[in-house]
Amino acid sequence: MSDESILPEGYELSVDPDRIDVGRVHQWLSTDAYWAIGRPREKQESAIAGSLNFGVYEAGSGEQVAYARVVTDRSTFAWLCDVYVDRSARGKGLGTALVAAVREHLRPYGLRRILLATHDAHGVYARLGFEPLAKPDQWMALVFE
Repeated sequence: MSDESILPEGYELSVDPDRIDVGRVHQWLSTDAYWAIGRPREKQESAIAGSLNFGVYEAGSGEQVAYARVVTDRSTFAWLCDVYVDRSARGKGLGTALVAAVREHLRPYGLRRILLATHDAHGVYARLGFEPLAKPDQWMALVFE
């Protein structure tokens, strides 16, 4: 299954970092995504540069309508983050399709796991095979405030 076949008709997926509308992604995340409110533009640019990026675009206009990025070694581990669908494009299944496309893109790497964190979209991710950590007590985080 190709990544594009997962998306609703009229949309296309690209992993070309040159297609990312960095200003738009920064605007979305820094003003409307609870996990990234206030994120500086230079931090977003650095995050994009160090990640595998996925953009969803309207097929006709090429306008970017969704974004996700993955931090990965492309061998054993990946962290899915910054999944965002423009408010004007919500309700069309783009978020679910984007995450499914990311999953299928990563599948050939033979990763042991893909992790993510979410405050409010557990159901969406569960439909795509994500589940709560079996042993959350084995995971730790170092948080810089």
